Amino acid sequence: MEKKTNELKKDELNELYDAILAIDNVEDCRCFLDDLLSKQELVSLAGRVHCAKLFIEGKTYIEVNEETKVSSATLARVSKCVKNGKGYNRILGKK
Repeated sequence: MEKKTNELKKDELNELYDAILAIDNVEDCRCFLDDLLSKQELVSLAGRVHCAKLFIEGKTYIEVNEETKVSSATLARVSKCVKNGKGYNRILGKK
């Protein structure tokens, strides 16, 4: 049963990824995310993206914390992902 559940979740995640890839403009993205996420979830995701951009720009942990007021746990995760992850730098580091 565990394997079937994991396969379903993988299929559901792939559906999400495909839906995101199908978005081709900011207005459609805004509408999709507004429908998909609660206001708090959207604010949280936006905060993570902003923190990642600041880290990519070279800001220190303390500077990002002072500017964003994001929790230390979230900052630690974002910082770790910027340093070692696969996505933030590839997407947000583009000029």
